[in-house]
Amino acid sequence: MTGTQGTVVAVNGNMVSVRFQGAVSMNEVGYVKAGGKLLKSEVIRIRGDISQLQVFEITKGIAVGDEVEYSGDMLAVEVGPGLLGQVFDGLQNPLPKLAAETGYFLERGVYLAPLPADTAWDFTPAVHVGDTVERGDTLGTVPEGAFTHRIMVPFNRYGAYTVASIAGAGSYKIRDRIAELKDDKGNTYPVTLSFHWPVKRPVDCYEERLKPDEPMVTRVRLIDTFFPVARGGTYCIPGPFGAGKTVLQQITSRHADVDIVIIAACGERAGEVVETLKEFPELTDPKTGRSLMERTIIICNTSSMPVAAREASVYTAVTLAEYYRQMGLNVLLLADSTSRWAQAMREMSGRLEEIPGEEAFPAYLESTIASFYERAGLVRLRDGSIGSVTIGGTVSPAGGNFEEPVTQATLKVVGAFHGLSRERSDARKYPAIHPLDSWSKYKGIIEAKKVSYAHGFMARGTEVEQMMKVVGEEGTSLEDYVIYLKGDFLDSVYFQQNSFDPIDSSVSPDRQKYLFGKILNILAAKISFADKNEARNWFNRLRQRFLDYNATEWQSEQFYAREKEVNAVLAERLDPAVEQHVV
Repeated sequence: MTGTQGTVVAVNGNMVSVRFQGAVSMNEVGYVKAGGKLLKSEVIRIRGDISQLQVFEITKGIAVGDEVEYSGDMLAVEVGPGLLGQVFDGLQNPLPKLAAETGYFLERGVYLAPLPADTAWDFTPAVHVGDTVERGDTLGTVPEGAFTHRIMVPFNRYGAYTVASIAGAGSYKIRDRIAELKDDKGNTYPVTLSFHWPVKRPVDCYEERLKPDEPMVTRVRLIDTFFPVARGGTYCIPGPFGAGKTVLQQITSRHADVDIVIIAACGERAGEVVETLKEFPELTDPKTGRSLMERTIIICNTSSMPVAAREASVYTAVTLAEYYRQMGLNVLLLADSTSRWAQAMREMSGRLEEIPGEEAFPAYLESTIASFYERAGLVRLRDGSIGSVTIGGTVSPAGGNFEEPVTQATLKVVGAFHGLSRERSDARKYPAIHPLDSWSKYKGIIEAKKVSYAHGFMARGTEVEQMMKVVGEEGTSLEDYVIYLKGDFLDSVYFQQNSFDPIDSSVSPDRQKYLFGKILNILAAKISFADKNEARNWFNRLRQRFLDYNATEWQSEQFYAREKEVNAVLAERLDPAVEQHVV
């Protein structure tokens, strides 16, 4: 504590106004004394000797005249070994440990250390006495699950330091001193296995920020082929309730080509958060065959928790992601949902009596969302290694209206848009990403010209389908009807994917390219039919053969047997050995 104190002069929901004496900074942490508890809060505005604080706890019982103590520190997280596999709230309290101490109805004012203090870590030094180091440089390593966790010079140690001492190889606890650094003035600073970093300050210890141009393979065909995400890029998944956002996130977290997955359940309904907490420990990591939680961190705040905690959970999650990026790892951050965070900003903005923007959201909504997504990126570290943070945020627009402010503000800053459709989810077409509304600025795993050609068939087929709803099938020409059947075939066997099938739920890039090549030949072929009934029957048989084909293990005996069945149906209308020309 700095010694700066204040007195509550007003209470408005989870915001308190405090008259203080001394020095107070923006985003400084303060503690409101109420009912024998110290309630954690953050300074969000200062006007003269009055500061407004958003309280991260329920403010029931806070009264005018209550004392407030200012800590002098920014809202920060503790980073170090032991983060993986943990479940935190937005203030980095380990929830299982908190529940064990206070019961499942969490008490106010209880804050626990996020990292286990009694765990011993096998430390291996990477520097020698006399070496010169800077912030972010590796002092040594400890094993953490399947990863090598780098013990780094704390990010707040600006300038160059000389290693005055370094611990030898051995077991150390999180609070043990493992090194001493000396600056050019002769001052020494101890280093432990962990340190703190403010959540609202981006980590910038890297050498260079690179352009994200390599696809992050998700093994979801519709994403990897048509709407790819770059490693180190950003994307958003807006959609109405029940359209499959959570399932799509779980599939992505299991199969995405990344090292670490961080999930920020920001203000979601308690049922969805409980589902995430119960299912993730049971999910098997296809890379290791062990629990997916071993490389996952979950930050969760339900909608029943104070709204200020939503903002804390988002920034805590992205700070942890940046920390692991500094180790040369690839991190995927899934924020669900940023709409809840925006609603919390709207509520706080109203209490601050700020001039509202569209739909009463604050005027700075766009800049705040942009600053969050800008913390993603592909970076080259000082030792030459490459790390990345990829951010995927879900948006829950009311009524599925993509024109609302949060969705539009997000679309201005992300590199890919995976818009979920109520129409497709109701038709049980999963993933329910709308193939015509969605887009991506990133390079995918398949040549853009071929993807554009196939996408054109989907667009033309949809036009014919809409026309048939007016004039009927009999009022449509056979040529247009075949185009519709080709678009529907592409949708059925490539766009749609069975997330509960162990084979079809995860499709390797090689298999995607192979399958897409066969489908492209069918789309490009000029196929003649006697009538619409004959065309419909042939495409129905071909569709079923392809669905069986998709459910077989890649390059197995059964795979080639199914391929023969597909080729036999194709041979009725075209020679599968002849590659068609994409125009």
